[in-house]
Amino acid sequence: MKRYLCLSMKFSVVVPVYNEEGNLQRLHKELKAVMKGMGSHEIIYVDDGSTDNTARVLGSLQGKVITLQRNYGQSAALDAGFKAAQGDFVISIDADLQNDPKDIPRLYTHLVRNKLDVVAGWRQKRKDPILTRVLTRIGRLLRGILIKDQVHDSGCTLRVYRRAAVQSLDLWGEMHRYIIALLRWKGFRTGELKVNHRARHSGTSKYTGKKAINGLTDLVFMWFINKYSRRPLHLFGTLSYLLFGLGILSELYLAYLKITRNIDLSDHALFPLGFFFILIALQLFVSGVMLDVLLRNYFNSSRIEERYIIKRVK
Repeated sequence: MKRYLCLSMKFSVVVPVYNEEGNLQRLHKELKAVMKGMGSHEIIYVDDGSTDNTARVLGSLQGKVITLQRNYGQSAALDAGFKAAQGDFVISIDADLQNDPKDIPRLYTHLVRNKLDVVAGWRQKRKDPILTRVLTRIGRLLRGILIKDQVHDSGCTLRVYRRAAVQSLDLWGEMHRYIIALLRWKGFRTGELKVNHRARHSGTSKYTGKKAINGLTDLVFMWFINKYSRRPLHLFGTLSYLLFGLGILSELYLAYLKITRNIDLSDHALFPLGFFFILIALQLFVSGVMLDVLLRNYFNSSRIEERYIIKRVK
């Protein structure tokens, strides 16, 4: 019981920011009002290479500001904020005012009562443009097929985590959309709760078609990581066995025709195709072995490639 009381005394709020000068003053005011009633806390703003007056506005706020060297994307901004967080519970929220800070206590209570490691917000009544909602539904369908993360809204930044959960993450690309799946695979307990979603107050949406495509690429990568990251040879080996089998069967069938019907193999398309299958199978198997060795070296190495550069911390 004493340990639980200690944990509940400290919160870190991580806010990734990119060109949101018109929203920050109001957001900060709302966050302070909510967090004041929850106990000791810190607010960490991560300026993801903003090009407007975001830096100046952040400088006037009472909070920690991490400035990245350039615009790396939301995943990198969240990663930098998570690694700087000191709280026993970490809260992430967008800077565009579409997430409602008043939902934070509800999310935290749901996490504690249900003994979860992360609770994700579910924006059931979206205030986004039609194209964004369509892309979101397509993404949800594909996620259900490939990674089965069991959440309705993987794109909602409003979440409450236990510290251990965020410490286990290393984010890049568009991986922030698959945090729940990552945590589930690591054995953390996940949940979701319906939250309020507000119309954008100022600025423009950062969600574009390019990001949707990048997100799809990362989704396929996530599927591969979940199934074959530790042993890619299992995937390449299976494919090589199938192709090798097809190649051998093709050549055996042609040998049968040659013996029984004396056909000219040089005029039969199946003859070179069978050899092609066998060669590709051998190449896939060798590639799987090489990738297996490379990944073993990567996971056994303590050095992780720098994914972003922090310009300064205030």
